[in-house]
Amino acid sequence: MALSGRLRSGFPLFRSLLRTGAALSQRSIADPSFASPKLAASEHLRCFATKANESEASIKLPLSLFGGTGNYASALFLTAAKANLLDKVESEVLDVVEASKRSPLFSNFIKDLSIPRETRVKAVTEIFSEAGFTDVTKNFLVVLAENGRLKYLERIAQRFVDLTMAHRGEVKVIVTSVIPLPEQEEKELKQTLQNILGAGKTVKLQQKIDPRILGGLVIEFDQKVLDMSIKTRAKQMEEFLRQPIHFS
Repeated sequence: MALSGRLRSGFPLFRSLLRTGAALSQRSIADPSFASPKLAASEHLRCFATKANESEASIKLPLSLFGGTGNYASALFLTAAKANLLDKVESEVLDVVEASKRSPLFSNFIKDLSIPRETRVKAVTEIFSEAGFTDVTKNFLVVLAENGRLKYLERIAQRFVDLTMAHRGEVKVIVTSVIPLPEQEEKELKQTLQNILGAGKTVKLQQKIDPRILGGLVIEFDQKVLDMSIKTRAKQMEEFLRQPIHFS
């Protein structure tokens, strides 16, 4: 069953948990993990990734990510790699992100920090256990729920995908144009980029439509931007024409 269907089947339970959540007592502000979400996050991440670090010392991060979302994504990568479940976990996490976009109820649940922690954790545990998720994904979502970080799930998922793509030797290339590229042009562009990147890398081309560039292409990959759009060329021409002319 598709994730959206599995989530819908669990929504009656989901609503019930949210209704009863108001009756649950929230943790005292004296609790250091409640008063300091950053402290809680670091403690839970250490617990989440410790076994992977100890038993699979050979597993290395293909990229160094920084910041809170980078730390979560890195911990998830190490744990999924240790369990040999990278592809499965990637698919599940992206399914959850997609479900949050399709379901207003689930989206509000992710963003609403007024929901008591106990309610968030119970809902996530029961819904994703019923949906048949791997323990790696389910436990990770529980960690996010405990720390009030579910609202950052989409960004964490994006950074996790950056890690899995780098692990597979894939390079995401975003090509922006006014209209979709014809199949032959897309094929030629992909081959050109493949030649530039060299052996051991695989181009994953993603087309993006933006009429504002007026024409031409904007190519982004590996933190590089090649702007060949008519908009940029017109701007450069305008700047050139505005320069004063000096006659000798």
